[in-house]
Amino acid sequence: MFYVVLLAMVAGFLAMRLYSVLGKRTGHEQPLPRTAEERPVPISVPRTVDAVAEPREVASRNIEPQAEAGLRAIVAGEPGFDVGRFLEGSQAAYRMILEAFWKGDEDALADLAIDDVRAAFVEAIVARRKAGEVLDNRLVSIERAVISDASVSGRDARITVRFDADIAAVTRDAEGNVLAGSLTDAVETHDVWTFARTLKSSDPNWKLADTDEA
Repeated sequence: MFYVVLLAMVAGFLAMRLYSVLGKRTGHEQPLPRTAEERPVPISVPRTVDAVAEPREVASRNIEPQAEAGLRAIVAGEPGFDVGRFLEGSQAAYRMILEAFWKGDEDALADLAIDDVRAAFVEAIVARRKAGEVLDNRLVSIERAVISDASVSGRDARITVRFDADIAAVTRDAEGNVLAGSLTDAVETHDVWTFARTLKSSDPNWKLADTDEA
């Protein structure tokens, strides 16, 4: 009888321990991973249980102080906004936009930039074609991406990201002869790009709205 009572006490203790670990929701559980088909391109903002904590988590590394108030306003306007995922998506967009511009892919640019920015890219592409020049550029690496500013006006949100990257740039003529640059020497590049989106709209994608150099 003593052993039966002892086993019952041990079982009760284990049950209480399991409940304390698994039976309570803290509000910080990680959401289930989303499939590739569910993730919008280029810059998605999937909803997360702990979205408000995300800006604090990455602030020391990836957010400049003047951008924090704007990011809080964006989170208030759309609680599902995720700063970490935005930064990942912005780097993917940076690469895709540069490669589309270098290749002269006007259709791809239409999905990645607002009309005014796309028109400026297309104008440069047309001028390059008329000159008989071809860009043979390579984005070697993105060394750093930092949110330098953020703001909300009504439902229109804007986030500015500074990209520090290494780019190997070569300009060739129609026959493939090198006119300028070298693929063996990467050049440090500092770009400041602003992405825009209407909060709570059905389109989850942020588009390039402005470009500048740091």
